[in-house]
Amino acid sequence: MDRLPPLNAIRAFEVVARRLSITVAAEELHVTPGAVSRQVRTLEDALGVALLVRGHRQITLTRAGEDYYRSVTRAMDVLRDATTRLTRRTRRTQLKVRAYTTFAMRWLIPRLSSFHTANRGIEVLLTASLDPVDFRREDIDGAIRLGDGKWQGVNAYRLVRNVLTPVCSPALATGVRKAGDLQRQVLLHSIARPDDWASWLAAAKGDAVVDARSGMTYQSSAMAYAAALEGQGFAIAQRFLVEDDLASGKLVAPFRKALDMGDFTYYLITPADRKESPSMATFRKWLLAQFGDGAPG
Repeated sequence: MDRLPPLNAIRAFEVVARRLSITVAAEELHVTPGAVSRQVRTLEDALGVALLVRGHRQITLTRAGEDYYRSVTRAMDVLRDATTRLTRRTRRTQLKVRAYTTFAMRWLIPRLSSFHTANRGIEVLLTASLDPVDFRREDIDGAIRLGDGKWQGVNAYRLVRNVLTPVCSPALATGVRKAGDLQRQVLLHSIARPDDWASWLAAAKGDAVVDARSGMTYQSSAMAYAAALEGQGFAIAQRFLVEDDLASGKLVAPFRKALDMGDFTYYLITPADRKESPSMATFRKWLLAQFGDGAPG
Protein backbone atom coordinates (compact mmCIF):
# COMPACT_ATOMS: atom_id res chain seq x y z
CA MET A 1 0.00 0.00 0.00
CA ASP A 2 1.68 3.21 -1.21
CA ARG A 3 -0.61 5.70 0.47
CA LEU A 4 -0.89 6.38 4.19
CA PRO A 5 -3.59 4.66 6.24
CA PRO A 6 -6.40 6.92 7.58
CA LEU A 7 -4.69 9.32 10.00
CA ASN A 8 -7.76 9.76 12.22
CA ALA A 9 -7.89 6.01 12.58
CA ILE A 10 -4.18 5.92 13.44
CA ARG A 11 -4.80 8.49 16.18
CA ALA A 12 -7.73 6.48 17.58
CA PHE A 13 -5.68 3.28 17.57
CA GLU A 14 -2.74 4.96 19.34
CA VAL A 15 -4.97 6.12 22.20
CA VAL A 16 -6.77 2.76 22.51
CA ALA A 17 -3.47 0.86 22.50
CA ARG A 18 -2.03 3.19 25.11
CA ARG A 19 -5.11 3.13 27.35
CA LEU A 20 -6.28 -0.44 26.53
CA SER A 21 -9.84 0.82 26.78
CA ILE A 22 -12.31 2.00 24.16
CA THR A 23 -14.24 4.00 26.75
CA VAL A 24 -11.21 5.79 28.19
CA ALA A 25 -9.90 6.47 24.68
CA ALA A 26 -13.25 7.99 23.73
CA GLU A 27 -13.07 10.33 26.74
CA GLU A 28 -9.55 11.46 25.78
CA LEU A 29 -10.56 12.05 22.17
CA HIS A 30 -13.88 13.69 23.10
CA VAL A 31 -15.92 11.33 20.89
CA THR A 32 -18.24 8.39 21.53
CA PRO A 33 -16.96 4.84 22.17
CA GLY A 34 -18.77 3.77 19.02
CA ALA A 35 -16.82 6.31 16.94
CA VAL A 36 -13.53 5.03 18.37
CA SER A 37 -14.46 1.42 17.61
CA ARG A 38 -15.36 2.35 14.02
CA GLN A 39 -12.05 4.15 13.52
CA VAL A 40 -10.02 1.19 14.74
CA ARG A 41 -12.09 -1.17 12.55
CA THR A 42 -11.41 1.11 9.58
CA LEU A 43 -7.67 0.92 10.28
CA GLU A 44 -7.74 -2.87 10.59
CA ASP A 45 -9.67 -3.15 7.33
CA ALA A 46 -7.22 -0.84 5.58
CA LEU A 47 -4.25 -2.85 6.85
CA GLY A 48 -5.86 -6.25 6.50
CA VAL A 49 -4.60 -7.19 9.97
CA ALA A 50 -6.30 -7.57 13.37
CA LEU A 51 -4.75 -5.15 15.85
CA LEU A 52 -6.94 -5.72 18.92
CA VAL A 53 -8.34 -8.69 20.79
CA ARG A 54 -11.70 -7.51 22.07
CA GLY A 55 -12.69 -9.33 25.28
CA HIS A 56 -15.82 -8.96 27.35
CA ARG A 57 -14.33 -6.44 29.77
CA GLN A 58 -10.86 -5.79 28.44
CA ILE A 59 -8.88 -5.14 25.30
CA THR A 60 -5.45 -6.52 24.48
CA LEU A 61 -3.15 -6.03 21.51
CA THR A 62 -2.39 -8.75 19.04
CA ARG A 63 1.28 -9.37 18.24
CA ALA A 64 0.85 -7.36 15.08
CA GLY A 65 -0.95 -4.66 17.11
CA GLU A 66 1.97 -4.42 19.57
CA ASP A 67 4.50 -4.04 16.75
CA TYR A 68 2.34 -1.50 14.96
CA TYR A 69 1.74 0.48 18.18
CA ARG A 70 5.48 0.85 18.76
CA SER A 71 5.99 2.09 15.21
CA VAL A 72 3.02 4.45 15.42
CA THR A 73 4.30 5.86 18.73
CA ARG A 74 7.73 6.60 17.26
CA ALA A 75 6.19 8.27 14.22
CA MET A 76 3.87 10.42 16.35
CA ASP A 77 6.75 11.44 18.62
CA VAL A 78 8.69 12.62 15.56
CA LEU A 79 5.64 14.56 14.38
CA ARG A 80 5.14 16.13 17.84
CA ASP A 81 8.80 17.19 18.04
CA ALA A 82 8.72 18.69 14.54
CA THR A 83 5.53 20.57 15.38
CA THR A 84 6.97 21.87 18.64
CA ARG A 85 10.13 23.12 16.94
CA LEU A 86 8.14 24.81 14.20
CA THR A 87 5.70 26.54 16.52
CA ARG A 88 8.53 27.73 18.76
CA ARG A 89 10.23 29.28 15.74
CA THR A 90 7.09 30.97 14.51
CA ARG A 91 6.41 32.38 17.97
CA ARG A 92 9.86 33.99 18.06
CA THR A 93 10.26 37.57 16.92
CA GLN A 94 13.01 38.25 14.41
CA LEU A 95 14.95 41.45 15.00
CA LYS A 96 17.11 42.60 12.09
CA VAL A 97 20.19 44.54 13.18
CA ARG A 98 23.14 45.81 11.15
CA ALA A 99 26.61 46.56 12.50
CA TYR A 100 30.18 46.95 11.31
CA THR A 101 32.24 43.78 10.89
CA THR A 102 34.78 44.66 13.59
CA PHE A 103 32.15 45.81 16.07
CA ALA A 104 30.14 42.64 15.44
CA MET A 105 33.07 40.25 15.66
CA ARG A 106 34.99 41.74 18.56
CA TRP A 107 32.20 43.09 20.74
CA LEU A 108 28.61 42.21 19.84
CA ILE A 109 28.76 38.53 18.84
CA PRO A 110 30.57 37.40 22.02
CA ARG A 111 27.76 38.99 24.06
CA LEU A 112 24.72 38.06 21.97
CA SER A 113 24.38 34.65 23.61
CA SER A 114 23.54 36.36 26.91
CA PHE A 115 20.82 38.37 25.16
CA HIS A 116 19.32 35.26 23.56
CA THR A 117 19.46 33.39 26.87
CA ALA A 118 17.55 36.18 28.61
CA ASN A 119 15.15 36.79 25.70
CA ARG A 120 14.34 33.44 24.11
CA GLY A 121 11.41 34.90 22.22
CA ILE A 122 13.64 37.26 20.21
CA GLU A 123 15.99 36.14 17.47
CA VAL A 124 18.59 38.74 16.43
CA LEU A 125 19.47 38.48 12.74
CA LEU A 126 22.82 40.27 12.55
CA THR A 127 24.35 41.52 9.30
CA ALA A 128 27.51 43.54 8.69
CA SER A 129 27.99 46.35 6.21
CA LEU A 130 29.80 49.67 5.77
CA ASP A 131 27.00 51.07 3.60
CA PRO A 132 24.82 53.93 4.87
CA VAL A 133 21.53 52.88 6.43
CA ASP A 134 18.23 53.77 4.78
CA PHE A 135 15.34 52.56 6.94
CA ARG A 136 12.81 53.57 4.27
CA ARG A 137 14.23 51.15 1.71
CA GLU A 138 15.77 48.42 3.83
CA ASP A 139 14.13 45.76 5.94
CA ILE A 140 16.10 46.35 9.14
CA ASP A 141 14.97 47.36 12.62
CA GLY A 142 18.12 49.02 13.91
CA ALA A 143 21.78 49.59 13.17
CA ILE A 144 25.00 50.40 14.96
CA ARG A 145 26.72 53.26 13.17
CA LEU A 146 29.82 55.38 13.70
CA GLY A 147 29.44 59.14 13.45
CA ASP A 148 28.53 62.27 15.36
CA GLY A 149 24.96 61.14 16.09
CA LYS A 150 23.39 63.89 13.97
CA TRP A 151 21.58 61.85 11.37
CA GLN A 152 18.26 62.90 9.89
CA GLY A 153 15.18 60.77 10.49
CA VAL A 154 16.60 58.48 13.16
CA ASN A 155 16.72 58.08 16.90
CA ALA A 156 20.39 57.93 17.93
CA TYR A 157 21.53 56.38 21.23
CA ARG A 158 25.17 56.98 22.13
CA LEU A 159 26.83 53.73 23.13
CA VAL A 160 30.45 54.16 24.13
CA ARG A 161 33.39 56.49 24.54
CA ASN A 162 35.52 56.12 21.41
CA VAL A 163 39.21 56.35 22.35
CA LEU A 164 42.01 55.75 19.86
CA THR A 165 45.29 54.27 21.04
CA PRO A 166 48.11 52.37 19.30
CA VAL A 167 48.44 48.71 20.31
CA CYS A 168 50.97 46.01 19.52
CA SER A 169 52.26 42.67 20.73
CA PRO A 170 54.39 42.86 23.90
CA ALA A 171 57.57 42.01 21.99
CA LEU A 172 57.20 45.00 19.64
CA ALA A 173 56.72 47.45 22.49
CA THR A 174 60.34 47.20 23.63
CA GLY A 175 62.14 50.49 23.16
CA VAL A 176 59.04 52.35 21.94
CA ARG A 177 58.36 55.28 24.25
CA LYS A 178 57.29 58.29 22.19
CA ALA A 179 55.24 58.76 19.05
CA GLY A 180 58.34 59.49 16.97
CA ASP A 181 59.63 55.99 17.62
CA LEU A 182 56.93 54.69 15.30
CA GLN A 183 58.91 55.87 12.26
CA ARG A 184 60.89 52.61 12.51
CA GLN A 185 57.76 50.48 12.96
CA VAL A 186 55.09 49.06 10.63
CA LEU A 187 51.75 50.84 10.97
CA LEU A 188 48.64 48.70 10.45
CA HIS A 189 45.64 50.41 8.84
CA SER A 190 41.99 49.68 8.10
CA ILE A 191 40.44 50.74 4.80
CA ALA A 192 37.28 51.60 6.74
CA ARG A 193 39.16 54.01 9.04
CA PRO A 194 41.88 55.67 6.92
CA ASP A 195 42.37 58.77 9.09
CA ASP A 196 42.82 57.24 12.55
CA TRP A 197 46.63 57.14 12.48
CA ALA A 198 46.85 60.71 11.21
CA SER A 199 44.48 61.93 13.91
CA TRP A 200 46.35 60.20 16.73
CA LEU A 201 49.82 61.21 15.47
CA ALA A 202 48.70 64.85 15.25
CA ALA A 203 47.38 64.71 18.80
CA ALA A 204 50.61 63.02 20.01
CA LYS A 205 52.76 65.50 18.02
CA GLY A 206 54.42 62.68 16.15
CA ASP A 207 53.17 63.58 12.70
CA ALA A 208 56.29 65.60 11.91
CA VAL A 209 58.45 62.47 11.77
CA VAL A 210 56.04 59.58 11.15
CA ASP A 211 54.30 59.00 7.81
CA ALA A 212 50.69 58.32 8.79
CA ARG A 213 50.03 56.53 5.47
CA SER A 214 52.92 54.09 5.62
CA GLY A 215 52.64 50.45 6.56
CA MET A 216 50.10 47.76 5.72
CA THR A 217 46.38 48.17 5.04
CA TYR A 218 43.57 45.70 5.72
CA GLN A 219 39.91 45.58 4.79
CA SER A 220 38.71 45.94 8.38
CA SER A 221 39.98 46.93 11.80
CA ALA A 222 39.41 43.34 12.93
CA MET A 223 42.03 42.20 10.44
CA ALA A 224 44.44 44.92 11.56
CA TYR A 225 43.99 43.85 15.18
CA ALA A 226 44.64 40.23 14.18
CA ALA A 227 47.87 41.31 12.48
CA ALA A 228 48.90 43.20 15.63
CA LEU A 229 48.26 40.09 17.72
CA GLU A 230 50.62 38.19 15.39
CA GLY A 231 53.36 40.76 15.93
CA GLN A 232 53.19 42.25 12.44
CA GLY A 233 53.07 45.88 13.54
CA PHE A 234 51.20 48.60 15.43
CA ALA A 235 47.43 48.95 14.97
CA ILE A 236 45.53 52.10 15.84
CA ALA A 237 42.73 50.67 17.94
CA GLN A 238 39.40 51.76 19.30
CA ARG A 239 40.25 50.86 22.85
CA PHE A 240 36.92 49.32 23.89
CA LEU A 241 37.28 46.79 21.06
CA VAL A 242 40.64 45.52 22.32
CA GLU A 243 40.05 45.69 26.08
CA ASP A 244 40.02 41.90 26.44
CA ASP A 245 43.34 41.55 24.62
CA LEU A 246 44.88 44.33 26.72
CA ALA A 247 43.60 42.73 29.92
CA SER A 248 45.04 39.34 28.94
CA GLY A 249 48.39 40.81 27.91
CA LYS A 250 48.12 39.64 24.31
CA LEU A 251 48.28 43.29 23.28
CA VAL A 252 49.82 46.29 25.00
CA ALA A 253 49.25 50.03 24.64
CA PRO A 254 52.78 51.45 24.88
CA PHE A 255 51.84 55.14 24.79
CA ARG A 256 50.18 57.19 27.48
CA LYS A 257 48.59 59.42 24.87
CA ALA A 258 45.06 58.39 23.88
CA LEU A 259 42.74 60.37 21.62
CA ASP A 260 39.10 60.70 22.69
CA MET A 261 37.00 61.22 19.55
CA GLY A 262 34.23 62.93 21.53
CA ASP A 263 30.81 62.75 19.91
CA PHE A 264 32.30 60.86 16.96
CA THR A 265 31.56 57.42 18.28
CA TYR A 266 29.16 54.48 18.03
CA TYR A 267 25.40 54.89 18.18
CA LEU A 268 22.44 52.58 17.99
CA ILE A 269 20.05 54.12 15.49
CA THR A 270 16.39 53.30 14.88
CA PRO A 271 13.87 54.88 12.48
CA ALA A 272 12.24 57.98 13.96
CA ASP A 273 9.07 57.62 11.88
CA ARG A 274 8.36 54.07 13.01
CA LYS A 275 6.94 53.03 16.37
CA GLU A 276 9.53 51.07 18.31
CA SER A 277 8.55 47.42 18.61
CA PRO A 278 8.69 45.68 22.00
CA SER A 279 11.56 43.47 20.76
CA MET A 280 13.56 46.49 19.58
CA ALA A 281 12.97 48.21 22.91
CA THR A 282 14.23 45.10 24.71
CA PHE A 283 17.36 44.95 22.55
CA ARG A 284 18.01 48.68 22.92
CA LYS A 285 17.79 48.53 26.71
CA TRP A 286 20.04 45.48 26.81
CA LEU A 287 22.62 47.09 24.52
CA LEU A 288 22.71 50.34 26.49
CA ALA A 289 23.03 48.40 29.73
CA GLN A 290 26.12 46.64 28.34
CA PHE A 291 27.73 50.04 27.94
CA GLY A 292 26.35 51.48 31.17
CA ASP A 293 23.31 53.09 29.52
CA GLY A 294 25.46 55.03 27.09
CA ALA A 295 27.76 56.47 29.72
CA PRO A 296 31.38 56.96 28.67
CA GLY A 297 33.18 53.65 28.60
